[in-house]
Amino acid sequence: MESQETTAADVLFKLLPWFEANLKRLAYGAAFVLIAVFVYSFYSYRQNQTEIAAGQALTQVLVSPSGSGLAEACLKIAADYPGTLAGQRALLQGATALFTTGKYADAQTQFQKFLDTYPDNFFTPQATLGLATSLDAQGKMDQAFSAYQKAAGQATDLSVSATAKLALARIDEAQGKFADAAKIYTDVARANPNTSAGMEAGRRAMELKAKSPAAAAVAPAATTAAPFTLSH
Repeated sequence: MESQETTAADVLFKLLPWFEANLKRLAYGAAFVLIAVFVYSFYSYRQNQTEIAAGQALTQVLVSPSGSGLAEACLKIAADYPGTLAGQRALLQGATALFTTGKYADAQTQFQKFLDTYPDNFFTPQATLGLATSLDAQGKMDQAFSAYQKAAGQATDLSVSATAKLALARIDEAQGKFADAAKIYTDVARANPNTSAGMEAGRRAMELKAKSPAAAAVAPAATTAAPFTLSH
């Protein structure tokens, strides 16, 4: 025991000169660590406060009878609180509000802005579908078809994927590509049973079966379905 105490004392005695020689450097290092901790804590606090403020602002706008000013109010929140979850939702809501009021070109711009600003975001599927429907509403069918294809590939949101596939089938049907449309309708009906999208797809497949022999080869068995309207 005495030997161990002696060894520890010897080690401490040998280290003292090193500590004395590097005292200033150690002090600077400790100060740097404290500053870093303070800055991180302050940033986290400010970020949390910003998130709260953004959420409150968006809630206030959504519960208020904004009417035609809803889009502008939401886009202002998105600009004032970029990067926050509420700011992202506000940008998407603003784009949607523009679409519902018939401002399709403006809606396209905002949906594209969301996708450019927040790639691989939780709301990316909805924004992609919004972009597609905005292009569709303007008659830009080639661009809309491409955007619908991207939205259809969004596996993270099955409802968005199904809606996009219905739109693709609708475009194929309008162009007389009945077999292609029937195949998409069939896939949607099988992948989304007991849903409005699945029932609509089954109904459309049966209608095409009666209209086109080529479609009959891929259409599923008769399916009764309630009407479902694809908003576009």
